[in-house]
Amino acid sequence: MTDIHKYKTLAGTGTGDFRDRGSKFLAYSYSVTSAADVKERLQALKKEHTKAVHHCYAYRIGTDGTQYRANDDGEPQGSAGKPILGQIDSMGLSSVLVVVVRYFGGTLLGVPGLINAYKTVTAQALENVPVTEKWIEDMVEINFDYPAMGEVLYLLKQGEATIYKQDLQLFCVINAGIPRYQSDTYVQRLSEIRGVTVKRLAGIV
Repeated sequence: MTDIHKYKTLAGTGTGDFRDRGSKFLAYSYSVTSAADVKERLQALKKEHTKAVHHCYAYRIGTDGTQYRANDDGEPQGSAGKPILGQIDSMGLSSVLVVVVRYFGGTLLGVPGLINAYKTVTAQALENVPVTEKWIEDMVEINFDYPAMGEVLYLLKQGEATIYKQDLQLFCVINAGIPRYQSDTYVQRLSEIRGVTVKRLAGIV
């Protein structure tokens, strides 16, 4: 299978620690799938590091790489967010967030010094985490009566689908991601089961 059907992301979380003239830069890398994930991670770090002067970050989300942001959080423009994003991109990663927390040491580092600090500590936080390849998935919602559950779950397992949400009662609903290279085949096969309806959802994972 060609690599066009996969993307690279982090298999866990990582950290980095860089010091320069009294300033301390702490980097945290995460695998994320949505802007809500980003917000949650950022809020948790702000609570943990309440005395830090900056919480700079960058992320790239989605298999097409079009959803991204670089935030300097009060540092000189382009001195923090861009270097962080640059390290994510240089490793060819997606669905990744890196937050760098800075404690000011009393000495101004200048833009070149800041770029070097944010770039170096981000690289540390990314390099100490294993990288994994994931299938590009098409999202679907499957609605069916309880008796069809066995067949539905069998096909999802056979199609290497990821189940993101399920409500299995008398009437069942499953939200799943089916690897794009075979999603048409499995959507058709699921639709052929008596009493099953499959709706494609906007977006990809």
